[in-house]
Amino acid sequence: MLAFSALVAGSFSLGALVANDIAPSAFNAARFCLAAVVVGALAWQRGSLSRASFAAPWRYGLLGGFFAVYFVLMFEGLKTAPPVSAAAVFTLVPVMAAGIAWFMLRQVLTPRMALALLVGGAGALWVIFRADLSALMAFDVGRGEAIYFVGCVSHAIYTPLVRRLNRGEGPVTFTFGTLLAGAALLVVYAWPRIAATDWLALPPLVWVTLAYVTFCATAITVVLLSFAALRLPSAKVMAYTYLTPSWVIVWEIFLGNPVPSPLVLGGVALTIIALLLLLQDDGAKNV
Repeated sequence: MLAFSALVAGSFSLGALVANDIAPSAFNAARFCLAAVVVGALAWQRGSLSRASFAAPWRYGLLGGFFAVYFVLMFEGLKTAPPVSAAAVFTLVPVMAAGIAWFMLRQVLTPRMALALLVGGAGALWVIFRADLSALMAFDVGRGEAIYFVGCVSHAIYTPLVRRLNRGEGPVTFTFGTLLAGAALLVVYAWPRIAATDWLALPPLVWVTLAYVTFCATAITVVLLSFAALRLPSAKVMAYTYLTPSWVIVWEIFLGNPVPSPLVLGGVALTIIALLLLLQDDGAKNV
């Protein structure tokens, strides 16, 4: 999940640069198709594909649908929302995932996990608003942030749903089924936009971003998320997303944006404290 948060952060910074160059649904249809090919080849090479793996295919349709909604709305939101501001919205996912996991799986949120979520959330907000209280108090949710929030709700549902619907399939096989279903749904939904896109005339940065989100922020992260979701409580899995704003700032610096003030490092410290709390075995009950 540490690797997950770092890889996901790149989607915010790169996605914001190309969100207005191509329809989000067409972009993510290509992303899901390519990622399905990559993960499918890996699953085939490992010999983990079997007819039994695709029993009850509606499971993959449901998971792929929720995941596709998240990514499309993320890029739709990034048309107007700055990367760091979008990362602020993303930090709401752990709390939502905790509530949904209790409803679906009766996963108990222990006092230490609740404290970790609060500490991590405070640290993330500290980073997002760069230790500026006035900026926090004046926060005004824009249209892009509101659109992305709906996508984050979809992501929060997806995480416990992986554990609820998995029937013993390995992370790679389960991920392939999810991506394949998501790709099919997106191609059907976005076909008019796909056909209307002049793919050969797209700026090079769109192709760079597509390559990154396909291999790093889709194929790899979905496997990582599936692996973690099958072994950790959903709230703990998603709590690692509190590191995403810090990683976004690293990406922004890498892309030539200003370095944040030293005060911001206090927020990074809080997210690390939250993770240390979460890494302890608190014996959360899972049904």
